[in-house]
Amino acid sequence: MIEFMKQPWPWYVAGPIIAFVYTLMVLFGKSFGISSTLRTACAIAGAGKKVKFFDFDWKAQIWNLMFVLGSVIGGFIATQYLSDGEPILLSPSTIESMQPFGLESYQTSIFPTELLSWDSLFTLRGFVVMVIGGLLIGFGTRYAGGCTSGHAISGLANLQLPSLIAVVGFFIGGLLVTHFVIPFLF
Repeated sequence: MIEFMKQPWPWYVAGPIIAFVYTLMVLFGKSFGISSTLRTACAIAGAGKKVKFFDFDWKAQIWNLMFVLGSVIGGFIATQYLSDGEPILLSPSTIESMQPFGLESYQTSIFPTELLSWDSLFTLRGFVVMVIGGLLIGFGTRYAGGCTSGHAISGLANLQLPSLIAVVGFFIGGLLVTHFVIPFLF
């Protein structure tokens, strides 16, 4: 395999690719965002018969499902064929800041298995992180009218004030959780 493909791409390569893809989407009249995919999936499953929110022309959103499917397939290809299997390289200060919380899985996994696994789901902190956090993210995404990727990429690129407010809110929420909620859970 080509060696450069086994390392994360630097911002000056990945950034222009994101800009190119977004430009194509704008030219074809589409907006970027992943959260609307769940609405489309629910509409396909027939939720529009019970809830008005899901009663819309979901066939016009099939492209979005293909985008998500492509993202999943791309992630699979990247991890299975373009990864060298080495642990993620983290800065020493990041490793040092994780140690008081007992997070050691960075040595063998791409995500903190101490928080995100079936075993941890049945602990207080795992339940709070996965279930309560998931509900809050789902509610926040719906309330904000989109997810972080939709607001931060599409909304800010279109100079939409609601997206700027949402992105600022995302960062404030992330900082509050990082400094006040996570230390409480650990």
